[in-house]
Amino acid sequence: MQKNIPVAVQMYTLREESEKDFVGTLKKVAELGFDGVEFAGYGGLSAQEVKTLLDDLGLRAAASHVPLEQLENNLSQVIEEMKILNSKYVVCPYLMPDRRSEQDYQALISILNQVGETCQREGITLCYHNHDFELARLSDGRMALEAIFDDTNKDRVKAEFDIYWLTKAGEKPMEWINRYKNRTPLIHLKDMTTDAEQFFAELGTGGVDLDAVLTTGEDAGVEWWVVEQDMSRRTPFESIEISINHLKSKLPNLYE
Repeated sequence: MQKNIPVAVQMYTLREESEKDFVGTLKKVAELGFDGVEFAGYGGLSAQEVKTLLDDLGLRAAASHVPLEQLENNLSQVIEEMKILNSKYVVCPYLMPDRRSEQDYQALISILNQVGETCQREGITLCYHNHDFELARLSDGRMALEAIFDDTNKDRVKAEFDIYWLTKAGEKPMEWINRYKNRTPLIHLKDMTTDAEQFFAELGTGGVDLDAVLTTGEDAGVEWWVVEQDMSRRTPFESIEISINHLKSKLPNLYE
């Protein structure tokens, strides 16, 4: 029996809806049955205003995606906001194209170690979220993503594996989750169409082996499942409703 791993939605999925009505979007997320949200900005509200809103809606802050530049230059404020939100995880979400050379990755490893150490002292955990470009090989034969996790301190820098992007790069998500067991507190659950386009799909409608990922959650030390759909051919609300309903069918003990 798997423990009750809660489910959040990454608010980037609902970026247009949030821009129009941040409060109403969070209300809808709660109505759909999500346990929490992973933020990508706070809709122009203060951290305290967001925390009050979450409490009113019965939601939790699973994590926040914070640009690398903010982690480098404004870390004290980031940490203070995380504490106000009672959120344990801060995530480096994306590397801009001009920061993806081999030298850049070496610099990134140092930055992540330093940021992770500061976060750890404050009771916050730093995670790194992958796309597919980190699966490119470096001169030493390793993939950049391997170097990031092998060369950073495992207690200071954790993983938020995105199973869509791993699959898109020709990798098997389960191999990565097992390789970095107990270093993957956050997992981005996504699906992929089975055609040549490999478009973002609602959970359970594509070809990604979600069942294998879901059944290993407890053993791997997962603390949050995070639903994200970068783009959708439906409305984003329709997409995340399909996805959460799929999880309800796969994780019935969570919704008893």
